[in-house]
Amino acid sequence: MPPLPASLRALAALMRTRRTVVLSGAGISTESGIPDYRGPDSPRRERAPISYQEFVGDGHARQRYWARSSVGWPRFTRAQPNAGHRALARLESAGYVSGVITQNVDRLHYQAGSQAVVELHGALADVRCLRCSLRLKRTAHQRRLLQENPNWPPPAATLAPDGDAVLPDAQTRSFAVPGCPRCGGVLKPDVVFFGESVPRSRVDAAWRLFDDADMLLVVGSSLAVYSGFRFVRRAASESRPVGIVNLGPTRGDAYARLRLEGRTGTLLPHLSDLLVT
Repeated sequence: MPPLPASLRALAALMRTRRTVVLSGAGISTESGIPDYRGPDSPRRERAPISYQEFVGDGHARQRYWARSSVGWPRFTRAQPNAGHRALARLESAGYVSGVITQNVDRLHYQAGSQAVVELHGALADVRCLRCSLRLKRTAHQRRLLQENPNWPPPAATLAPDGDAVLPDAQTRSFAVPGCPRCGGVLKPDVVFFGESVPRSRVDAAWRLFDDADMLLVVGSSLAVYSGFRFVRRAASESRPVGIVNLGPTRGDAYARLRLEGRTGTLLPHLSDLLVT
């Protein structure tokens, strides 16, 4: 095995005497088979992701969203935690990581064994009613979607980020979308769409995790979205060390004490081995 990079050993040395909070992005889940939006290997999207305003205000957009999501959901749920997720859980168990603030909506950190996790953008596993706030499991909603559309799904489609799938609009026009089983209202996945604000309760929980740590480690995020980038800016303003492990450049590179280029599924297990005996 080639020698470990000096920067990885330097990161381990920083973490050895500091409680570290992790900020994770889509790059940690690509090795589990979940595409991301902005990675160097990400395919070009045929359309922008649905916005909150579009979902709430356009019935055809909701119809298209749930049609595509119903196709992508089974493959999304088959994704399993990879070595990067498991390494972070191991580091938390050993006391080096105090928690994970994740921008991901796939629940893979929990499945890997991480305990202190704040899902900043929510989770696709949950659905809520926009009228009465009833919460449902996505698996239950999937059953209703398929019951309402007995000839669904169409032939195999291309998987896209966040459980989406690529389908021609013509195939989604007749897709029936059931409403809330309690009040008939509009059901929405309990995730933060583009143009939607992160709920205050989640932001507060994330800051509590951040404030309980001495340094910040960013893994698998380009930091293009401000909801994650703000943690890097605050860490730097408070002179807390910032480490970044990512494949490709990030918006936070200028703030980083240490910057490691590479896949999280490769580098994080080595980091865990250096710290956990």
